[in-house]
Amino acid sequence: QVQLVESGGGLVQAGGSLRLSCAASGSIFSINAMAWYRQAPGKQRELVAITIGGGSADYVDSVKGRFTISRDNAKNTVYLQMNSLKPEDTAVYYCNAQVRTSDFRFSNYWGQGTQVTVSS
Repeated sequence: QVQLVESGGGLVQAGGSLRLSCAASGSIFSINAMAWYRQAPGKQRELVAITIGGGSADYVDSVKGRFTISRDNAKNTVYLQMNSLKPEDTAVYYCNAQVRTSDFRFSNYWGQGTQVTVSS
């Protein structure tokens, strides 16, 4: 079993910053991609940022230049630094990881979600 535990959400004014963290633990052999998704009320979950094991990263257009995804492979942790936050960034943010477990199976795991609220 693998668990993803997120932290760092909260309430911030527009223009402010937050840093989300997501730590993976359990029967991990290796982790391929780690990503952040978000889901706003009444909207579908969308991919915000993703980082592959080699360090490449990609972002949804709406956050490019404001958000940065990074990863500490030694700690199996992924971060999302969010700057210049806007009210439209308000959502529940979910961590996702593509994990090869100790039995060498690949599976997709989700965190429990953390609320980010940006006030205008």
